[in-house]
Amino acid sequence: MYGTRHHGRGHIGRPESAREKRVRSRLKSAAQRAAHGGAAAGPHAGPHAPSGRASGTLVAQISDTLRQMILSGEFPPGAKLPSEAQLTQAHGVSRTVVREAVAALRSDGLVEARQGAGVFVLDHATTTPLLSFQNVDGARVSSTIELLELRTGVEVEAAGLAAARRSPAQEEVIFERHFAVRTALEEGRSTVEADLALHLAIADATNNPRFREFLAMIGRDAIPRAVLEGEGQSVERVSSYIKMIDEEHQRIVVAISRGDEDAAREAMRVHLRGSQARYRTLLQTRRKHVI
Repeated sequence: MYGTRHHGRGHIGRPESAREKRVRSRLKSAAQRAAHGGAAAGPHAGPHAPSGRASGTLVAQISDTLRQMILSGEFPPGAKLPSEAQLTQAHGVSRTVVREAVAALRSDGLVEARQGAGVFVLDHATTTPLLSFQNVDGARVSSTIELLELRTGVEVEAAGLAAARRSPAQEEVIFERHFAVRTALEEGRSTVEADLALHLAIADATNNPRFREFLAMIGRDAIPRAVLEGEGQSVERVSSYIKMIDEEHQRIVVAISRGDEDAAREAMRVHLRGSQARYRTLLQTRRKHVI
């Protein structure tokens, strides 16, 4: 789509089309916004920040820009997204940030990765409207609690159905996603995308596509861990919190694997209600006024 030659020529030396110019301009603008946002986070949080809140901001900036370009038709169904190397160069970020941004698009059902070929826009990506919740502010604890309550009403039943209906292949994917969360934790990386992928795998195992559609509609806001991480807590406390989440996930996936519907529902209920309780505690202890 674009390369190192930006003097009015395309990637292979031909004249750059109007569409390619628009794409390059949009990506460049997004890169500048992301860099500005990263700088605001602190002296060590620039566009090359490897992890933490700055990295999360960069992931959101890139994924949101690509998402809008897909929905607007600038990347039509069947189109190939710019390569990982191209996105890395355009935004001045690490490959990890680009991979997480693309993973967010995959979670939303907008793109798919084809081995050895690249990442392509799915046929239904621009024709199926993406619903969204109104007035959801991920920085507000009240919005987080509202989403957790809604998720509880849906995902408790999803866990039970997954225990009853999962195929061996789906069961394997659930465990793979669970171990991916644990690996991210052990390596000190953000677990948000891996956590969402686990919940999506459980939704898939219900063999009712509406459960996945529900979670995909919420997207990254379904995993609101950044609110807790942004409260100035120590690294040790955040790590302890994530490990507790891992143990809760373990109980859920084991119950699903055993085909125990009641245990799976209860484990998911404990997991999501526990998150609600933790955020209500945060709401009560914040010093600033919260509406």
